[in-house]
Amino acid sequence: MKDQDSSVRLRVGVVGLGAMGLGMAGSLRNAGFDVGVHDLRSEVAEAFAHDGGTAFARARDLAARVDVLVSVVVNAAQVESVLFGADGAADQLRPGGVFVMCSTVDPGWSAELEERLAERDVLYLDAPISGGAARAAAGELTMMTSGSAAAYSVADPVLEAMSSTVYRLGDRAGLGSTVKMVNQLLAGVHIAAAAEAMAVGIKAGVPAEALYDVITHSAGNSWMFENRMAHVLAGDYTPLSAVDIFVKDLGLVLDFGRLERFPLPLAATAHQMFLQASASGLGAEDDSAVIKIFPGIDLPTAAGI
Repeated sequence: MKDQDSSVRLRVGVVGLGAMGLGMAGSLRNAGFDVGVHDLRSEVAEAFAHDGGTAFARARDLAARVDVLVSVVVNAAQVESVLFGADGAADQLRPGGVFVMCSTVDPGWSAELEERLAERDVLYLDAPISGGAARAAAGELTMMTSGSAAAYSVADPVLEAMSSTVYRLGDRAGLGSTVKMVNQLLAGVHIAAAAEAMAVGIKAGVPAEALYDVITHSAGNSWMFENRMAHVLAGDYTPLSAVDIFVKDLGLVLDFGRLERFPLPLAATAHQMFLQASASGLGAEDDSAVIKIFPGIDLPTAAGI
């Protein structure tokens, strides 16, 4: 447990209790923060509050009660709704409070959001995250952050409670999101390459288990191969990170490349693979399900099925 400094009694809110947000809220609670939560699924927020903390029916009501509001929703459109929608939180955040944005978004949009919140005297941290649900629950995320010194001075204890590493990438919003895009480019390409490699090996008659064992002990291994192809071996496509997440994230990467007039051929190919998987009805499955786009391969199935 990371204990909060007893001299600081920050009130913290978390909006979005998906696999990541729920773990992050739990890490904050374990660290001793007074944690409020909001999720469109009221039963999820109430279940969290049962073990400590407070559930709020509206994001604006939560925002009015906290010093730091952490947003862990899916995309920029949902962040817009949280802040500026019908029940939006922006006009309830106190002057000098901090809004911490953890979604994968366009860096230019994030930079503009910093300016929009500054008009309300609200501080902002561009703070995308990486690490998965297990590390979120353990308070061991990697956070790619950028923002003003004033925002860090308030939010640092909150960031520390949620993460093992906080990268401070600059004094303006957008830099954190740029680094997250580079990460997502690599993650998406690595998953697509891992699926292609596993598929061709299986098609050629190599037993899937043997192929996995050899590659994970060879120079061709990657973290994504080892992690995601384990899902394929288990025949378990329960979405820890869904196919449609990479349809979105690699789409953002390609949009960014067009703005920069920078070619991204591998990202474009991987994006097409995830689009094909989504178009085939696999969008809600785990991103390792991109392997299912390859024809004529006998994939492992879940035990007993």
